[in-house]
Amino acid sequence: MKVCYLIQSHINSEQIYRLIDIIKISSPEAEIIVSHNFSGCELDVKTLQKSGIQVLRGKGGRGDFVLLQSYLNAIKWLIDNQINYDWLIYLSGQDYPIKPISNIENYLAETSYDGFIEYFKIFSPESHWSIKEAKSRYLFRYKKINSLTKLPNWGKKVLTPIKIINYLQPFVRINLAYDMLGVRSLSLLSEDFVFYGGSFFTTLSRKCVEHVHQFCQSHPEVVEYYKGVCVADESFIQTILVNSGLFNLCKDNKRYYDFSQTRNGRPATLTTKDYNAIVQSEAHFARKFDMCKDKIILDLLDKEIGKVVSDS
Repeated sequence: MKVCYLIQSHINSEQIYRLIDIIKISSPEAEIIVSHNFSGCELDVKTLQKSGIQVLRGKGGRGDFVLLQSYLNAIKWLIDNQINYDWLIYLSGQDYPIKPISNIENYLAETSYDGFIEYFKIFSPESHWSIKEAKSRYLFRYKKINSLTKLPNWGKKVLTPIKIINYLQPFVRINLAYDMLGVRSLSLLSEDFVFYGGSFFTTLSRKCVEHVHQFCQSHPEVVEYYKGVCVADESFIQTILVNSGLFNLCKDNKRYYDFSQTRNGRPATLTTKDYNAIVQSEAHFARKFDMCKDKIILDLLDKEIGKVVSDS
């Protein structure tokens, strides 16, 4: 049984190397792909490739289809290069394992599930979002507003009252969190197409991954529709896999994060104060961490999962 780890990253090369290192040391036969946005920071590609790490150039961004496209590009690379693997674990460069990698991989070898992916019907009472938010995300066609992207945070705060327009009419949406402007869609997908939502962070069997790829090839109209929505990555994979009815999916994606006191879809940065809650979790990975703010939490986790990091 072989696991492929897909890491999408953009900042803090030292932390990216640390994540790669703990995976490679714990699972030498694992396949590791790094889809990296080089506008955030540089990586030593030659050294990584000598270690068997595949580095792909990805684009960063929030809200639009760009992040999801990088994920799909990595899947295509796996298929085109006939890479042998059984499971694909998707991580960001700010994720970290909170269980021993060997335990995670043994769990996947023995499970009867085909995938671990959070999902819910977004236009139903079970949704984790309000109906208003779901409609605003997926029933409008969005474009990035470049002028907003360049504004500092204080500038966006000044503009926050303009969002009142979202409550006064049903045709236009302004999303300052993702710097996007949306217009109500005039062409929806078929009536029997059910939208599902959930976290983009997943652990999927190879047959799930290949189904997503094949679906994209045979249903370009769905891909095109999602290219115009807001936060496509929190619906696209779920919608394809759950609608297929082909897979035994666990709704637990085995990730730990804390959204309890955050806004705009960003989880809290985890620190040493979160240690007990993290290790008591049944999750396999946690996010997000920032070594520039708290390196000790990763040192503690290394000891928890059986690897002591050398001072060197």
